[in-house]
Amino acid sequence: MFGGYYSSMIVLIPAMIFTMIVQARIKRAFSTYTDIENSKGITGFEAARTMLDANGLQQVSINVLNGDALTNYYDPRSNTVNLSSEIYSQDSVASVCIACHEVGHAIQHATSYAPVKMRNALVPVTNFAQNTSWPLILLGIVLSSTTEYGNMFFNIGIFCFVAVVLFHLVTLPVELNASSRALQQMKALNLVDDSDYAGSKRVLSAAAMTYVAALATAAAALIRVLLIRGNRD
Repeated sequence: MFGGYYSSMIVLIPAMIFTMIVQARIKRAFSTYTDIENSKGITGFEAARTMLDANGLQQVSINVLNGDALTNYYDPRSNTVNLSSEIYSQDSVASVCIACHEVGHAIQHATSYAPVKMRNALVPVTNFAQNTSWPLILLGIVLSSTTEYGNMFFNIGIFCFVAVVLFHLVTLPVELNASSRALQQMKALNLVDDSDYAGSKRVLSAAAMTYVAALATAAAALIRVLLIRGNRD
């Protein structure tokens, strides 16, 4: 039984290689455009504040975070845009487009964008599923030879993986839409020139691929579980 568990790991290798390539790409794009000053000389904070105010979101505050430069997020619970200190204070091409991407999420929240509502609803389910899927599967494998409950635990583990894949599937259009909103409004609000826009598109395209990689990894994990299931039957 455990032979199938270990041999099935081979399906994860392509997803792992793809993820490493994507991570290298986003780091390269960020490194390139974080060293290029945007044409307007504005910081990530200023760009985010301009975009928020232009969309009637004056009540959304912008917080500065300590930590990794790529740790930026919109928090729907506190209705805040949270930017790393580097993105918040620098006037690079990367800082502006990443800050505006997070504002894109704030606009999604304000306009009740359907995929966002679906993703938020899946968050608690996904947190549970990620923490319990493999323990349930391993418990199912161990118990399957001694009790009928083994198959039940194993099948619940499979459903947990399906929930994780569904979360990543819903997350992808949410992130793509936030980037699309950012690029459109950066141009409409005159926050970029043509050169800035091209660089911003490269940064956000590279960032979007990280969500494709996450989906690919989750799907590969589900395939692996189904292969284990097949080896047990």
